[in-house]
Amino acid sequence: MKTITKWVEALAFDATADSGHTVRIDTSVEGGGLGSGMNPKKMLLASLSGCSAMDVVDILTKMKVTFTKLEIKAEAEQTEEHPKVFTYINMVYRVDALPEDVDKVKRAVALSHDKYCGVSAMLAKHCTINYSIELI
Repeated sequence: MKTITKWVEALAFDATADSGHTVRIDTSVEGGGLGSGMNPKKMLLASLSGCSAMDVVDILTKMKVTFTKLEIKAEAEQTEEHPKVFTYINMVYRVDALPEDVDKVKRAVALSHDKYCGVSAMLAKHCTINYSIELI
């Protein structure tokens, strides 16, 4: 796994993976950036959500759980002093599964965090990750 991150201008960078996919990393105009992409910590939260979401969709599909929507809201609190690191992360999984499948959804999310999601495993070594599930 490799990436190359190139400075664009101000505090904007384009990060390209060895797969050829590129994402913009930036900050707000007020913070000295162009406002053209997510800042690194927001991208880290999105990576956690994306990693876990892939696991959950895969697991629920294998469990034959019917659903058409899955969204994850992630929030993190960070320290005031530098380096500003996350003190905790709260995640809310919103899925339109049937009430009788809620235990399967809970199992899928737990498996993601406890066994499969490498991003969750790395972050959990440094801060608490809390999660809840809402049926929509």
